Amino acid sequence: MPDPLLTLDIEKLVAGGLGLSRDESGVVLVRGALPGERVLAAVRAGRGVRQGVTREVLEASPDRVEAPDLPTVDLAHASYPAQLRFKRALVEEALSRIAKLRHPVAGTVPSPREWHYRNTAQYLVTPQGLAYRERRGKEPQAVGQDPLVMEAIQTVMDRLDPERLDPATEVAFRASRLTGEVVAALIGPGEPKVFLRASDHLMDAGVVGVSLAQPSGRRFGAGVRLIAGEGEIREEFGRVQVSVSATGFAQVNPEAAGLAYLRAAELAGKGTHAVDLYGGAGAIGRHLSPNFTRVTVLDSSPEALSRGRQDVAVSGERNVTYRSGDAARFSELGTDVIVVDPPRAGLEAEARDHIHASTADRLVYVSCDPATWARDVGDLTRRGWKLGSVTPHDFYPQTSHVEVVSVLER
Repeated sequence: MPDPLLTLDIEKLVAGGLGLSRDESGVVLVRGALPGERVLAAVRAGRGVRQGVTREVLEASPDRVEAPDLPTVDLAHASYPAQLRFKRALVEEALSRIAKLRHPVAGTVPSPREWHYRNTAQYLVTPQGLAYRERRGKEPQAVGQDPLVMEAIQTVMDRLDPERLDPATEVAFRASRLTGEVVAALIGPGEPKVFLRASDHLMDAGVVGVSLAQPSGRRFGAGVRLIAGEGEIREEFGRVQVSVSATGFAQVNPEAAGLAYLRAAELAGKGTHAVDLYGGAGAIGRHLSPNFTRVTVLDSSPEALSRGRQDVAVSGERNVTYRSGDAARFSELGTDVIVVDPPRAGLEAEARDHIHASTADRLVYVSCDPATWARDVGDLTRRGWKLGSVTPHDFYPQTSHVEVVSVLER
C-alpha cells in the first residue's frame, strides 16, 4: 500500500536538509522541500517523527532551482545563495537549542566551487556499471556523470569498463586539484594477484596508482596494500601541501578546507606552544607553525601520522612534532592554544575535561557537526569559557552538511 499523500506547509529547514512541517498529528520532516513552500508529500507512518518525500511542489519558493535526482545531494534544489543562508541558520539553531546561547553567527563562507569540488568518491561495482553507495530505493543507482566529483575523476570513470574491475565489489578514487592526478583503491576479498587485471585496467584509464583494500565493517579497517604505481599524491590545503591517498582521511573539498584552515590559524594567534588534537596528518597544525615556537599534532591513526611526518620532512617545518595518542587522554603541559577538529561525534567528555584542565587559554574548535559542536560549546561556556567568533564554512555544496570554525577563550 503506497504512503498517504499529505498537503504540507514547510516552516524551516532542519539538519539533513529536511523541511519541517506540522499537521494535526504533529511534526513531519519532508525531503526535497524548502521553507515557505506548500508541497504534496508521501508520508510514511512510523515510530517517532514522521518522514515524507516531496511528490509535487504546489507553491514554490523563489529559492527553488532545478536539481539532479541523486542520492548524494539533499539541498541541490535550493539556489546556492539560499544554501549558504540555510547553513548559517542551522548553526544558529544548534547554538540556541542545544548550547542555550544567543550568539552572533557570521555569514557562511562559500565554497570556491559549487560543483565538481569533491576530490574523492567511492562507488559500487555492479553489472550495470559504477553505482552510488547511497540509496534512495531498493536498487543501486548507476552513476554516469557525477556532478560533485572533480573532472579528473570523471575522466577516469568515463574510460572504465566495470566488468574489467572484477572481482572488486567497490572502487574508491582520490584526485588532486594541485597536480590533476588520480589514485584508486579496489575493494574486494582475495589476494592482490586476482586483482591485477582490474589494476591494469585502472592504470590504462589514467590513474597513477592502485591499492587493494579488503572489505571491512570499519572503512578500510582491514588493511590496504599497494598493487601498482603510486599510493599517494600531493594536494594543497591553504598554505600547506599534504600527501593524500584513496583510502586515508582527508577533507573532500581542498579549496574550501584551505579557507577554513587559514581562518583557524588566524583565530589561534601567536604563542609558544600549540596542540592540534585529532590532528590527522597535521594540515591545520602546520598552518600554526609560523606563529608558534612549537606545534604538537596528536592523532590515533598511524597512517595519518606517518603521512604527516613525511610531509614536514619534505617541507622542512622543524617545529611540528607528531605524537600518537587519544585526544581524551592527552597530557601536554605548557600549552597556549589547543585546536580541535574532531570526528562527527564531537569531543568526548574526557577530552573536554583535559582541555579545561590544560594551561591553554584559547581553544579553536573546527567542527563538521553543528549539533555536537553546540553540545561541547554549551558545556565549555558553563565551565567559564567565552565563545568568540563563529563562522560556518561550506565544504559540501548541494548538501546540507556545514562546517563551523569557532574560538573559545577562558
